[in-house]
Amino acid sequence: MKKLNGITVAMITPFDDNDRVDVQMVQNLTEMLIAKGVDCLYPCGTTGEMLRMTVEERKLVAETVVKTAAGRVTLFIKVGCMRQDDTITLAQHAKQIGADGIGVVTPQFFGLNDREMEEYYVAVAQSVPGFPVYLYNIPQCASNDIKPDIVKRILARTDNVIGIKYSFADMVRTVEYINSAKGFSVLHGCDKLLVSLLDMGCDGTVSGCACAFPEPFVACMAAYRDGKMEEARAWNRVCVRFVDALRAGSNMSFFKEALTARGLCGGKMRAPQLDLTDEERDGMISELKTICEESGISFSL
Repeated sequence: MKKLNGITVAMITPFDDNDRVDVQMVQNLTEMLIAKGVDCLYPCGTTGEMLRMTVEERKLVAETVVKTAAGRVTLFIKVGCMRQDDTITLAQHAKQIGADGIGVVTPQFFGLNDREMEEYYVAVAQSVPGFPVYLYNIPQCASNDIKPDIVKRILARTDNVIGIKYSFADMVRTVEYINSAKGFSVLHGCDKLLVSLLDMGCDGTVSGCACAFPEPFVACMAAYRDGKMEEARAWNRVCVRFVDALRAGSNMSFFKEALTARGLCGGKMRAPQLDLTDEERDGMISELKTICEESGISFSL
């Protein structure tokens, strides 16, 4: 089974002026990220405003990315929804269209007990036998947490749950996930700690910032793989600056505006979230241009 690794990009979903998914923009973004050398693509997740989209819109985005990527990179689709039936529908759709696997966020808003969490993931995994599944834990947003012992219970009942994406900066919990089982894949959403997370045994990062500026993350990963640790750490420091400038985790509009400023239209936000104000956009662009100049990265794509 394929696994996520290295620089896995959490992709934005570009909406046009009429609040529709812009298929051409999705195609352009997919091509740009592949050309920049990212390892994996991860559409329809948090960065992709997953819960703002209908099931049909999410199918459209998934189909567009799969068709455009055409097997050139590993591609997992985020499928978690408010309704379990919708999650299973999207999981089965991802398998049917030729994705390499899926990521499944915990249910949101309503609190789940341990038994409910276990049964949810087992049901989704069993709906797509033989198809790779990543758990996705982002407790600060979803209000539900996957405990390490629940991971082990899920693994004992399934043969296609192969990893987890963890998006909370708890390093002890991260180590516990890594030790869940031999070969269990852990990717982290804390971009700032990329080198440290790799040293701990994570397989890589799932990065929203890399959707707008993949270059420093790809360079950091390449240096790490080549054993050039000082170079990797230097690039990690550059990544930290981009994460701060892009206000990672606060609002995907920063990623979209950064892409637009670089020459690739990032599209609009979907209400109730709003696009950046002129002042916010101009301040971000000025900061990004300074970082690019100082790190030798071209601001324009």
